Amino acid sequence: MANTTFSGPVRSESTLKTVSKNATTGAITEVITMGDAPVALGDENKTLDNATHSGRTLVVPALAANRTITLPAPVAGAHFKFVYGGAAEEAENLIIITPGNTNFFLGGIVHADSNADNVSIYSDGNSNSKITLTDFGVFEINILAKDSTNYYIWGYAEGADAPAFADQ
Repeated sequence: MANTTFSGPVRSESTLKTVSKNATTGAITEVITMGDAPVALGDENKTLDNATHSGRTLVVPALAANRTITLPAPVAGAHFKFVYGGAAEEAENLIIITPGNTNFFLGGIVHADSNADNVSIYSDGNSNSKITLTDFGVFEINILAKDSTNYYIWGYAEGADAPAFADQ
């Protein structure tokens, strides 16, 4: 495959997409979409896909009940940035999970505690495939596919209760 070098800006009338190509089958998988507006997630359980959600800011609304967001199978370079778009600290929980326990998180997040000490929370680095934001307020959580197995995670979450990593 040849490389292309640009000396000036690259312009697109719509979006730019990065893709990966399976060396055996030739199948193309969209990894990141750049340039689109943020995606406002609904107040429902949601399974994400790379073509629609990777590379874009994902806005989580105020929740009426506990909600689970399921990440797609990791493709190296896929990036998901979650921010809170509500107006007050939640009484509900947001749970973000990988497709399964064999796809786990590496890293951690900072918890800005609204009623006690601030702490950092880390995944165990070998099996934690779920993070729960309990009664959260403001947050920004970044999740980046390291490879076809695992995800890096970093960011911060404010609230009275510390987020927790666990196995599914």
